[in-house]
Amino acid sequence: MAKLFGTDGVRGVANTELTCDIAFKLGQAAVEFLGKTIVVGKDTRLSGDMLGNALSAGIMSMGGNVLDAGIIPTPGVAYLVRELHAEGGIVISASHNPPEYNGIKFFNREGYKLSDALEDEIEALVRGGCAGVPSPTGAELGRIETRPEMRAEYLEALVQRAGADLSGLTIALDCANGAASRVAPELFARLGARVVSRACEPDGMNINLDCGSTHPEALQALVAESGADVGLAFDGDADRLIAVDETGKIVDGDEMLVVCGRALKEKGQLPGDTVVATVMSNMGLDIALRQSGIRVERTAVGDRYVLERMLQGGYVLGGEQSGHIIFLRDNTTGDGIQTALHLLSILTETGRPLSALAAQMQRLPQVLVNVPCAGEKKHAFAEDAAICA
Repeated sequence: MAKLFGTDGVRGVANTELTCDIAFKLGQAAVEFLGKTIVVGKDTRLSGDMLGNALSAGIMSMGGNVLDAGIIPTPGVAYLVRELHAEGGIVISASHNPPEYNGIKFFNREGYKLSDALEDEIEALVRGGCAGVPSPTGAELGRIETRPEMRAEYLEALVQRAGADLSGLTIALDCANGAASRVAPELFARLGARVVSRACEPDGMNINLDCGSTHPEALQALVAESGADVGLAFDGDADRLIAVDETGKIVDGDEMLVVCGRALKEKGQLPGDTVVATVMSNMGLDIALRQSGIRVERTAVGDRYVLERMLQGGYVLGGEQSGHIIFLRDNTTGDGIQTALHLLSILTETGRPLSALAAQMQRLPQVLVNVPCAGEKKHAFAEDAAICA
């Protein structure tokens, strides 16, 4: 039987691999392991309503209460859990995956993703049909409190943390027809930038469809057409960022780690003079950071493993080549919009174009090969001795 949890929660094709029954049981498990007040958010997928209603029903069937934030970036839920002193958070999203997929991922009361051990406990409960969990009745059942204003609270927090006046900049945005569509255009406009945007009209089935951080080609064209100073492409739930410089060249997570790592080091704000990356990061990152006296610690692929190493070492910056960057002083998970704000702040402070900043890293030859496989087999393949060798 396939493992329920992957590197970023539970994920699969909605209504076949990820069903309402699973969502309902995951809602029950959330109350059992996290607590009775849960912030719930989602991206723009059509299946979000279906799975969200099932998840919320599971929470309420255990006497838990749902604070429904509606459509909001994943890092917004992590932020709100802490700000509202909730006992947990859940995001219904399949991140960068196609629209027919969806996912369910959890945050604890501190806004961190759950440990592998706790996910295993949740999975065991769900696999067992949530047998033996409480079944309250009457006034002991939970409620849903719809709080669309919570997205505005997250937006305001981003404005307050921005630290830069973007007046005079032209920014091209690709919001992947996802959760960033409701936040990013307004944010950068409020900070003074001229904003030109695409893929900001979600219809439930166009999320990540030839757009966003996994398809930056159209953003490259928009940067050229608009004469933008920088292009910013988010994924479906806005926890990743891929940038485009003023010449139309893609700037990925490795290059952003170099730019931001060096800037933090110069300000004396990089504890341990260390940046955390994964085994997939380009060796050019190590060389560029080493030249500035910065060490690189590497982890397995997955932002949760990056975060674990950051917490263990007391580090504040880490991320993945895919653009999933964690600034631990700002949030407890990757935040594509926050990453963009850091990048733009460095750009305005130095007066240097993004092309010059990204040129601090020279990319070395690297080949990454994706091997398609059925979802139920991927964990078995990952443990195969011949493949691991």
